[in-house]
Amino acid sequence: MGATDATPRLPLARAADEFVLTTVLLFLAVTVVRWLRGPDSPLYIADLTVALAVIGVLSGAILCGLIFTPPGRRSGGHMNPAVTVTVWLVGVFPRRSVLPYVLAQLAGSVAGTALARVVWGRAVSVPLVDYATIKHALTWGPASVFLAEAGGMTVLILVVGFFLGYARLARLLPFLIGLYVALVIALLGPRTGGSLNPARQLGPASLAGQVDDLWIYLVAPMVGAVLGAALHYVLVRQFHMRPPLTYKMRE
Repeated sequence: MGATDATPRLPLARAADEFVLTTVLLFLAVTVVRWLRGPDSPLYIADLTVALAVIGVLSGAILCGLIFTPPGRRSGGHMNPAVTVTVWLVGVFPRRSVLPYVLAQLAGSVAGTALARVVWGRAVSVPLVDYATIKHALTWGPASVFLAEAGGMTVLILVVGFFLGYARLARLLPFLIGLYVALVIALLGPRTGGSLNPARQLGPASLAGQVDDLWIYLVAPMVGAVLGAALHYVLVRQFHMRPPLTYKMRE
């Protein structure tokens, strides 16, 4: 598995696109939480389960929309280190571009969160908002959260890998990703926080100073990505499923 060293490196401008996309993603993520969970907001939703369902729908729509933007089309619209690692492992992304993409995504996470602080001020730092930091339920221990986050990413990778193997299905992938993210936030949100993306948690948790469980949200999606890529490889070899044609979430 994995693209060979001979695979041409992508221009650094594509990593810059990922930085811009992830910055916008995190700015909008914090903005949504600021307006839906800020006690002084006219849009405040007190019930956490209902709030997460609404946040899930909006987050899925935002992610889908960003994939369709010009930067999303140029870079592939990953916005997630686990996705970048996966498309490398399945052989459609150059190894030498993995680190620039991942660093750009993580930097965009911090930049987008900081931008939200500049725009919205202290409203993003109140207890119910906390820079939109992902939090798990008190009844869920670290091991359970880790397994759920890794498992959720594994399923996503298997679906993405399958759709990327067929040109007609690949056109639907942005919508599928948006729907999956919406469901994860709505269903897993009250339990694990529903992240599946290291870049989604790094900026918010760092600026909020809530880093005790940060390692889970950084490591679990990457583990899920590796497992998903490995299972995809087995399916390709054993059941003659088509391997991915591209690293882009939307051509």
